[in-house]
This record gives sequence, C-alpha cells and structure tokens, in this order.
Amino acid sequence: MAMPDRGTKGDTMVHLSDIGLSHDRGKNFILRHVDLTIDKGQFVALLGPSGVGKSTLLRVIMGLTPPTEGQVSLTPPASPIGRSTALVFQDAKLMPWRTVRQNVELGLEGVGLSRAHRHARAMASLELVGLADRADRWPRQLSGGQRQRVGVARALTVEPDLLLMDEPFGALDAITRSALQDELLRIWAQTHKTVLFVTHDIDEALILADRIIVLSGHPASVRGDFMVGLRPRDRSSPATQALVERLKALIAGEPDPGDRPAYWQASEI
Repeated sequence: MAMPDRGTKGDTMVHLSDIGLSHDRGKNFILRHVDLTIDKGQFVALLGPSGVGKSTLLRVIMGLTPPTEGQVSLTPPASPIGRSTALVFQDAKLMPWRTVRQNVELGLEGVGLSRAHRHARAMASLELVGLADRADRWPRQLSGGQRQRVGVARALTVEPDLLLMDEPFGALDAITRSALQDELLRIWAQTHKTVLFVTHDIDEALILADRIIVLSGHPASVRGDFMVGLRPRDRSSPATQALVERLKALIAGEPDPGDRPAYWQASEI
C-alpha cells in the first residue's frame, strides 16, 4: 500500500509548547510540560494507559479545553467550510432519528452550503468508507463497525486538515477492529490527512502509526517519541520486540530500557 509522505521540516501542523492543564487553579495538574510537534501527513499514535489524559489532550488541541499553561499552535488553513480539525469519538454518537446520510451531513449544516452540495459531500464521504449503499438506513440498522465508519465519514465530510481520533475502535470485537484498522490506513493513504490517533493498545499503535508518542506519568507528559519503519511490519522481529519493551516500560512509568535516543528510526521493523 502506498503511503503519503510523512511531512518534512517546515510542514508543522500542530505545535504544543509546555502545555499544562489543571482544573483547580494549578494545584493538581493532569498534563504538565507537554511539548509536541506533528507534521503534515503523519499518522501519529498517542499511546498511554487509560485515564492518563490522552482524550483531554485532544480537547486541548481542538480548543475545547483551554490549557492552564503553555501555548497551542495549529497551522493548517481552515477548510472551505471553516473547519481545520475534526474529531472521531470512541462511540460514533449518531443521532437515531437521522438517517446515515443525514448524520454525515450534520457538520455541514449552518455554513451556507446548499442542500445538494451537502448531499454530494456526504455521499462522497460515505463512498470513501464503503457505506454509500446504506445512506438511507437508520443507525439502528447498522453493525457497530458500520456505525464507526459513519463517524469517520462525518469527520471527513468537513474536509479537515487534521483528523483527531479518540480510541474509535476500542469497543469493537477483534475481527471488526482489525478490518477497520485496514480501512483507516486505506483512507489515510487516499486522503493524505494528518491523523492523531489515541489508543492504549501497543499492537494497534504498531499497526497504524508511522510515529508513536507515549504519554504517561502523573501529571502526564511526553515520555517517548518513536518513528517506526515502513509497512508491512514484522511483529516478531527483534527490532519490533525491543520497541515493544520500551513502550511497555514508558507506559508503566519505568525508566526507558533502550540504549538509543527516544526519537529514533526503527528501520528494521
């Protein structure tokens, strides 16, 4: 599968500088000293234990939760309808009284587009996720995996430059999850979107991402930043096994067992 370029120096889309977040006037921080840069076209996995603050960091990036400290800079230009970011939730959060197409059109409403234009954009997104033939069905008529595809289509239809995904496959069975991981990689290769994908699953991060960032600790901060080699990847190779051990240690808050810098190119994987 051909993959988009991973971005080059000067293509920065997201820059977080010394981000800190506290909900009680700085007494107890959830996030502290978070520094992070994401380049155009990268597929980045934000990996960390449950409850560490990964979803909270997505909200900070989207501007839904202002940081207590530090600065967030987003450089992608706004899309034609004024949206440069879109978020895919763990639960698709579809409205049961709206058809599949109407759910996908939701983000296009109230921005001056004609009904025909909204319809065409929604159908193009549904075609991309393989659900154009289910456009007139109700959410209750879809499987869990299909509902998640609708959630992805809804995010894509606003044509964001940055796609944020908050553990979107976490509640699915293993077979459906694997199929949607493959589907997401296909969509990424086709659309060249920049993706920040939250997960607590090391295997999922290794399957999907060309860069893995570890968020851990109390308060949470970036504890590791790894570039991963080209696809397909050999899960049983010594290089992959060494990376897995490093990721496990960093997630658990232990010292990094590796003897290379945290930001490295695992070309053997």
